[in-house]
This record gives sequence, structure tokens and C-alpha cells, in this order.
Amino acid sequence: MTSVSARPGELARVAAPAEGISADELKLAARNHGMPLEALRYDITPPGLHYLLVHYDIPFVDPASWRLTINGAVERPVELDLARLRERPQVTHTVTLECAGNGRARFLPRPISQPWLDEAVGTAQWTGTPLAPLLREAGIAPDAVDVVFTGQDHGTERGVEQDYARSLSVADATADDVLLAYEMNGMPLPPQHGAPVRLIAPGWYGMAHVKWLREITVQAEPFTGFQNATAYRLKQDADDPGEPVTRVRPKALLAPPGFPDFQTRRRIVDAGEVALFGRAWTGTGTVARVEVSTDGGASWREAELGEQAGPRAWRSWRLTWHAGMPGDYELCVRATDDRGEVQPAEQPWNRQGMANNMAQRVDVTVR
Repeated sequence: MTSVSARPGELARVAAPAEGISADELKLAARNHGMPLEALRYDITPPGLHYLLVHYDIPFVDPASWRLTINGAVERPVELDLARLRERPQVTHTVTLECAGNGRARFLPRPISQPWLDEAVGTAQWTGTPLAPLLREAGIAPDAVDVVFTGQDHGTERGVEQDYARSLSVADATADDVLLAYEMNGMPLPPQHGAPVRLIAPGWYGMAHVKWLREITVQAEPFTGFQNATAYRLKQDADDPGEPVTRVRPKALLAPPGFPDFQTRRRIVDAGEVALFGRAWTGTGTVARVEVSTDGGASWREAELGEQAGPRAWRSWRLTWHAGMPGDYELCVRATDDRGEVQPAEQPWNRQGMANNMAQRVDVTVR
């Protein structure tokens, strides 16, 4: 297997026909991990099962010496240590996070990067202090347009050396539910999830939830850093500037029924009534409907929706499948949000493999 690292200035590479997973992709897959789909049974994902993506290295940050600065186009720059941040009003939000690259490995041709299938998701209770009051105290300049969040993770990407940094518009950054979070599921943030403090921007794909946060900069001009202007874009070709990846598209997943074959992960169930269960979520509005197909998408049945733990958390769904004749089946599941957006059966392709919410497909053998 060969290296696929991009040279300076190159766009993300797309695999050639029949090209297998590369050594570089395996290195990424060994460092990052998805949520095992059987963990959809948990309302709140345990930290060790929650999906994880680390762009560069996990930085070692001493909580005692950690500082957060708020600067740029503000009247009163701010510097906070962890103790002062914890003294501020505290809230907890239950939020489903999904990686923007979730489903990338299902595209054909395959964009080469972290090879996610369906598992780059998880739901946690994030505790911290709202960002908006801090920005108001700093005094955002009237002409400010963007708020840039910079982490302590450092590396190169397509030849560009950088600290990981992403921006939100002033309007998005000052939304009531945006948090500076220091706890996950009631415990201090684990190192891999951004300790001591990370951003939580409910409804946005995971790239916006900057980890190991060290600096917040308010700008009077649009942010043109790599992670906004180059990386997370829906592009069709090398010359396409693309559209930015923003909020999570509607998606549903099935907790695989029965038991698996070790190598293929094909599910095996007994004929008769089979309880199907899963979760669905969206970054805008709410999930209004979940449908299940047991014949590869030829026909659909509507599932029963369960409770939702929060405005930006997944909700459960369930349906009983009357599995009759023994044989092989393809189960599919799709969600529809309250704006009428439906998960597609086949996802429109993009060069970087972003925001793929095509309907999940699960191979099942009835015995």
C-alpha cells in the first residue's frame, strides 16, 4: 500500500476505480473511531463509545495553566482561567454530534480521507457556560462579522501548517445554546474530547465544535482560514469553490438486529417478529418521520417515534418487522425533518466526501 498524502495546494484526492483503502487511510482509522451501532441503545452515549475524530495530535494541556483569550474586534479583551470559567453560570445541553465526513467511504468514487461508514456520531450531555454573555461583556464591535475559534492542536494539512481553527458568524456564535463546555456526561472532558474546554455549537457538524480551545477572535472581515475556506466545502471538482458545510442534515440509523457474522457484519435473525430500533436526528428543526424498508427501498413503512432528549439531540424510533420466509434481506431506514427534507436513497456526490446522509442499508439473513 502506498502513501496518499497531498502536496501543497492539492485538493483532496479521489480514489481511482477499484483502488483499495490505503495505508494512510488505515492510519487515520486506527487513531479515530466510530460509535458501534449497537450503542444506539443508549440515550446518552458513554464517552468511550462516542465517535472520535482528531485532526492532528491530542495536545497535552495542563488545566492549571490553561487560559482562554477573547480578542480582536472587541471593546474589552478578556482572559479567563478554568476556575473563573467554572464560576460563570452553568448549563447542560444534550447534543448529538456527527462528523461532517460521516458516510465518506460509501461514496463512489471514494474521496480519500478518514474512511467513515455510518458510525461517526454520538450523543452526550455537555456542561459549560454560554458563550453569548461572554461576547457581550467583551463588547463586540458593530462591524464584526465572524468569530474565530482556535484550538491547541497543530499540524499540516495539504501542505498548510496551522492550528485547527474554525469560525461562526456573529449571529451563530451568539446563539443561546452555544457553549464553552468543560464536562461531558457529568465528568471533566476526556483529553481526546477537547479537555479542558471545547466549543459546543448544537446543530452543526462536528468540525465546528472546536476542541482544546485557546483563543476566540472576533473579526470585522470574513474568516478565510483553511478549515473554512478549503476543507469543509461541498465541491464537485478542483476548480469549484464549493458551498460551506454547516448544519447536520436529517439522518436515521438502525441498531443492527439479531447477531452478526464476524467478518461481514451481516445480521442473522430468526423468522417471526423482529423488533427494529434506532435513532434519528437533524441539525435544523426536528425529525418528523422515520421510515423503514425491508426490501431494499422498494416499499416503506412508517416507524413509531419516541422521545427527544433535547432540541439538538436524537430521538428514538421503533417498528416491528414480521420476517417471514428465510432468506437474505436488505433493510433501509430514512428520516424526514419538519421542513420536508428526506434522506436520499443515493447521496449526490462531492469531492471531499462531506455531509453524506444517504439512507442506511443493513444486510440481514432470516433463518
